[in-house]
Amino acid sequence: MNRLDWIILGLTLSCIVVYGVWKNRKQNSIQDYIQGGKEARWWTVGLSVMATQASAITFLSTPGQAFMEGMGFVQFYFGLPLAMIVICIFFLPIYHRLNVYTAYEFLEQRFDLNTRTLAAVLFLIQRGLAAGITIYAPAIILNVILGWPLNPLILSIGLVVIVYTLIGGTKAVNVTQKQQMTVIFLGLFVAFWAIIEQLPSGVGVADALRLAGASDRLNVLDFSFDPKNRYTFWSGITGGMFLALSYFGTDQSQVQRYLSGKSLSQSQLGLVMNGFLKVPMQFFILLIGVFVFVSYQYQGTPIHFHPQARTQLLQSSAAAEFRLLESEYNALQTQKKETALNDTSPDKTEFKQLLLQENRLRHQTRQMISKHTTLEANDADYIFISFILKHLPTGIIGLLLAMIFSAAMSSTASELNALSATTLVDLYKRHREGHTAKHYVQAAQLFTFIWGIIAILFALYGTLFENLIQLVNIIGSIFYGTILGIFLIAFFFKKIQGKAVFWGALCSEAIIIGIYWNDLLSFLWLNVFGALITILLALLLQFVLPKKIA
Repeated sequence: MNRLDWIILGLTLSCIVVYGVWKNRKQNSIQDYIQGGKEARWWTVGLSVMATQASAITFLSTPGQAFMEGMGFVQFYFGLPLAMIVICIFFLPIYHRLNVYTAYEFLEQRFDLNTRTLAAVLFLIQRGLAAGITIYAPAIILNVILGWPLNPLILSIGLVVIVYTLIGGTKAVNVTQKQQMTVIFLGLFVAFWAIIEQLPSGVGVADALRLAGASDRLNVLDFSFDPKNRYTFWSGITGGMFLALSYFGTDQSQVQRYLSGKSLSQSQLGLVMNGFLKVPMQFFILLIGVFVFVSYQYQGTPIHFHPQARTQLLQSSAAAEFRLLESEYNALQTQKKETALNDTSPDKTEFKQLLLQENRLRHQTRQMISKHTTLEANDADYIFISFILKHLPTGIIGLLLAMIFSAAMSSTASELNALSATTLVDLYKRHREGHTAKHYVQAAQLFTFIWGIIAILFALYGTLFENLIQLVNIIGSIFYGTILGIFLIAFFFKKIQGKAVFWGALCSEAIIIGIYWNDLLSFLWLNVFGALITILLALLLQFVLPKKIA
């Protein structure tokens, strides 16, 4: 990065933060701090909902996911539009009619305090963990760019987000997210254009797509019924819908975004906007990852994308073995680049064989890294940032980094804002009523700070799982099914009462954790089974043992 990139990055981020804090520095009541005074128009609601979900992980990990496995991940989002319709019809009218601050207030009115508290605590656990990951992701970027230690970066990034979220509350989050989404959309289109410009002379978009297709990177739909396959049409349309129902319908980080809407219709329009735009947006981000893959085929793919991997291997006891492997790999890259340009067969047979050899050598390298270094072997989350830094022109690098950091700030701010609101309204205020409005605003700010510190501590122990975006979704899926089951009972099973729901949800969560721990199902299906098990157990407890439990 040169001076121009730093200027673009610094000005973009500082202007967003300063504007958000200055415009919303005065918070006089809980409604101002948590609901932003209920002044948001539908486009603000829609952009805020999108920005909350579109974290830095989206723009770091999703292109890497497409690079490694292709476009199939988009199936994960197929159930989202259906979920938006259900939420607009059933969830939103109830939330607005009851004028709640959090989704979990409704559960006490429908069931009892124990059920409300259980749902709130489950949300706090999973969203607190996810907030740590969203702080960890941008720290990776500066770690790669500057070589600075990861932990001080995590601490610095976390504190910046804490400050403007603490001061500005929901209004600051909503206002800044509009600017952040503008930067994000601009960055995506510029990235796509810049990647196409990197293709060799004489290689057009059609040629790139043919190469991607021959490499199985354009396989969007998988209609198989194997429940262990993570991304299929069926898991997306069912598990993805259940996950989206729980995330958008019961997760306070999202509910708080549309509860700030000026009216019910404004909130509904915002959610519909998100439903229409989210799938194309994710498709486009994955397509960028596919074009990064294609670009590397003409330039040569690194043996490992972590910038410190080669150095540590050469300093390890496996140095001699790695040099031999690297020599074989470099020779293969030369051959593969020539073949990518000259293999004119319809199915690119020769190129595909070389790609298999490349994957074998990269796998051997990852095994060596696991055995002989302190680094994570998985390098998918470094692919896009490495490409940006090595292959894109000055100025565009700064813009794309601003895009990634904007996404990190928007999602983390929403999460801290929601964690604070839930802790205040569902735990603290519920048991300590009668204080002044100023007291509760100060308490909300304190909880924002506390959850920010918790998220930072979790990020300090973060690690590159298989892929950061998968880790976030896995954490959510372990808890979301149970939470969704509680809400579905509240909406549609009027005869089931609080104690049956409470104990059914506790048992369901234990079962889901057991299923995940033993790897019995793909994580998307956990959302479906979590909801169904919660409902079935609550029914059983209500009608089979009504006197003892219900």
